[in-house]
Amino acid sequence: MRGGLGQGWVAALVVATLATTAARGAPDAGTAKRLRTDVDALAADIGARDVRRHPAALAKAARYVEAGLAAGTGRPVRRHTYRVEAGEVANLEVTLPGAAEPAAIVVIGAHYDTVPTTPGADDNASGVAALLELGRRLKGAKLPKTVRLVAFTNEEPPFFKTAQMGSVVYARAAAAAGDRVVAMVSLETLGYYDPRPGSQTYPPGLGLLYPDRGDYLAFVGNTGSAALVTSAVEAFRGAVDFPAESIAAPAFVTGVDFSDHWSFWQAGFPQAVMVTDTAFMRNRHYHEPTDTPERLDYARLARVVDGLEAVVRRLAGGAAPSAAGH
Repeated sequence: MRGGLGQGWVAALVVATLATTAARGAPDAGTAKRLRTDVDALAADIGARDVRRHPAALAKAARYVEAGLAAGTGRPVRRHTYRVEAGEVANLEVTLPGAAEPAAIVVIGAHYDTVPTTPGADDNASGVAALLELGRRLKGAKLPKTVRLVAFTNEEPPFFKTAQMGSVVYARAAAAAGDRVVAMVSLETLGYYDPRPGSQTYPPGLGLLYPDRGDYLAFVGNTGSAALVTSAVEAFRGAVDFPAESIAAPAFVTGVDFSDHWSFWQAGFPQAVMVTDTAFMRNRHYHEPTDTPERLDYARLARVVDGLEAVVRRLAGGAAPSAAGH
């Protein structure tokens, strides 16, 4: 995630949906274990992964994610490769064809690269682990709309918001192909939670509207994606008792566009949002060498994935998930 919230949060007109529920219910131990395994593989075994300083690690991470997507969904993975400077990188895509409206596409994405200074457990092995787990849960699902699970490369600086950002390459290609992307959800830093009072920070003024505990998941979009923000957070809250906040703000507000959903806005797909633990607003290890697997809360992350499964199924026109088999 590209970071740094500023005064724009306070100055801008903010359209917000504010509701919080108490986190209750035991998380599934199997889900938590699988999430930890995937985060460990990316952040502990592989570590920092970027095309300039750690190209071999980035390629190894791509192979790991590709294998995980294929095994989890039982479907082939398409590698969208392109050249960056002296190397080749790839976005990784699995398509789950829609049964009734196959031309309507829901994209669920997470970036697997890091900045060179960090092993990136929260940013963004946590998002990739959630993507892989969603793939396992959607294996064999017959949803009305097509779902694409995509692992993006080159989200982090120096490629953020450039033509070489993986999601920019992907979204532009989708637009050129005439794809009808009806919703896009970016999974961005999902695993860091701190329930202590005062653990959540904001720019001046915003804390008057939002909780001071960093124990919630945030759904973030611009004013053009407000309908998707509302639909997604409603599906999440309906599926799990886990704190959730949402905001739909003008695109110029600093921080609203700091992930891969921005690329879809630029390509003409307005219904794109980010889900996040808010990264640097609660996690002091953001982009640091200390963003390591043991700092994440896998029980909470497992509950988050439960809710995100419901989000994907709603957006794809399907029924709510069953608790069985998780």
